[in-house]
Amino acid sequence: MAPQSSCRGGEDQTLASSAAAFPRPPALAPAPVVKTTTTTVADLTDVILQAILLRLTPADLLRAALACHRWRRAATRVLPRVPPLLGYFFHPRNPAKPPPKPTTDKTHYPAVFLPLDASSPRLSLDLTTGAASSLSIQDVHLGLVLLLPLSRPKSLLPRILVVDPASRRRVLLPPPPRDDALPDDRWRRDRCVIGVAVLARAHPTRLTFDAVCLTIDGDRPRAWVASVREGNCAWRALPRAEGVVVDFDPWCFEARCVHAAGNIYWHICNSSRRLLQLDPCTLEFSFMPVPAALGDCFNKYRIGETPEDGRLCMASIIGEESLQIWVRGEASRSDRGWLLEREICMTKVLDTVPGLPKDSMMRMLCTWLSDMDYARTGKVFICTWGYGRYAFHLETGKLERLVMKDGKEHGNPIYAYTLAWPPEFLTPRN
Repeated sequence: MAPQSSCRGGEDQTLASSAAAFPRPPALAPAPVVKTTTTTVADLTDVILQAILLRLTPADLLRAALACHRWRRAATRVLPRVPPLLGYFFHPRNPAKPPPKPTTDKTHYPAVFLPLDASSPRLSLDLTTGAASSLSIQDVHLGLVLLLPLSRPKSLLPRILVVDPASRRRVLLPPPPRDDALPDDRWRRDRCVIGVAVLARAHPTRLTFDAVCLTIDGDRPRAWVASVREGNCAWRALPRAEGVVVDFDPWCFEARCVHAAGNIYWHICNSSRRLLQLDPCTLEFSFMPVPAALGDCFNKYRIGETPEDGRLCMASIIGEESLQIWVRGEASRSDRGWLLEREICMTKVLDTVPGLPKDSMMRMLCTWLSDMDYARTGKVFICTWGYGRYAFHLETGKLERLVMKDGKEHGNPIYAYTLAWPPEFLTPRN
């Protein structure tokens, strides 16, 4: 036991001497207390605030603009120049069968709304079953949807249903009264009602807008203007247009219109020589010539806007292999005031359509350009006879099949739905 006790004593002595060689460090002083300040949203500079708002979706930007006066001023500086696209309205249709099988399916399906993406609101026209099956969309513009009865006498001015899907407000406009025509202007039996269009809208959250009904009275176009203020409608008839003679069958006009570059256009079927143009500000009609190079063919060209800057443009498929984009502009090489901006070979693109005939004549018969995307997404819509409906992106060259989950195709036309833009409370003030 003694040696063990002696050994422990030696170990204690060694540890003690080591502790003496390496003295214990002095105790650390307590850390100073640092006062922290909390950064709030109010501390953001205008530049940082605008950079944050710039990254918001249009819906979230509108919500943020309602926070305070400072945020509203910042929101006006980052407003998107193009109205925000929420989705598309269209009447679905059953897929057609390839030729030579009959393809006339007269089933009228109620209009549906296809959201742009998962963040877009799920809108609806909110119509009763009877109204949904008997009404057809005629125009979608400035957040309003105009519908007319599917079956109606072509010589009688119709009642117009106007729906604002965003606010779920609506108004049924009465037809223009027969005794409200101009002096010495009797009710015409040769009147042909073409269609209706939105002219202007004063406020995005109220039913305060102007609409127009286009008729061909004899051989002259005429505008009937409805001014709606909070649901109250007042009609006025304009004189028949001077200098614009309709020397062809009025039934060649397409019923629906196109809003492009600030004007309203109606395509004329079986002719590529001209379009009927209406200036919403002056309410004057005129014919817009189209390139002579397009020739004469049913539904061969479609009017629209360029995606990047909103210039008036025209798309056309020549034969079965060339998609041409024309822009409006005067130059020495212009064709009736149109310039050929680009030309895209569609042969390889159309080769990807399952079952589409390879024969050039059959392919030209089965394929046509149905529309440009008026939301300025850079897409055009292509119809085929029995082989599906497609969207073609001009920049990426991607061809996308437009089909619903139940197998129905997207009907023609496809109406892009955008909000009335910009909202009045966000209009920049000088």
